[in-house]
Amino acid sequence: MELVIRGDKIKITDAMKSYIEEKIGKLDKYLEDSANIRATVVVKIKNHNQIVEVTIPLKSFILRSEESQEDFYAAVDKAVDKLERQIRKNKTRLMSKNTKTYDFSFSEIEDYEDNEDNIIKRKKIEIKPMDEEEAIIQMELLNHQFYMYKDSNTGSYSVIYKRKDGGYGIIESE
Repeated sequence: MELVIRGDKIKITDAMKSYIEEKIGKLDKYLEDSANIRATVVVKIKNHNQIVEVTIPLKSFILRSEESQEDFYAAVDKAVDKLERQIRKNKTRLMSKNTKTYDFSFSEIEDYEDNEDNIIKRKKIEIKPMDEEEAIIQMELLNHQFYMYKDSNTGSYSVIYKRKDGGYGIIESE
């Protein structure tokens, strides 16, 4: 797996880089064709915490983990553990649905900050058609509370979200 490691307000030392490479390298055993996979790791500092973000775009979905700890090494460990759990949890889910072919990939078109009207961040994405089941899997893989998609059955834009009771809700456009 190819790693792109960068620091935001922090200089990445050789020891940090080798620790990240060692820990994320353990995920190779779960991934097919890992030689062609490019993982991005961003290390940030906010107050006294070290934040480690790991994004691994795969052919059929995106793995993402973000952890914040006072200790850099603990943050890396937790982020990799979270990714490993995501892979194991969703691998069985994806295998059981092997009759369908999922395309979860989306390309981020634009990402910029905007200070108007207290909007902190604005993101534009290309929305791909999928069914509700695929949207739930993608939302869980990204570890988000909601996910916007185009319903492949109705053609309408929908948002699926995680409810406080553990279920899911859908908001559909007309």
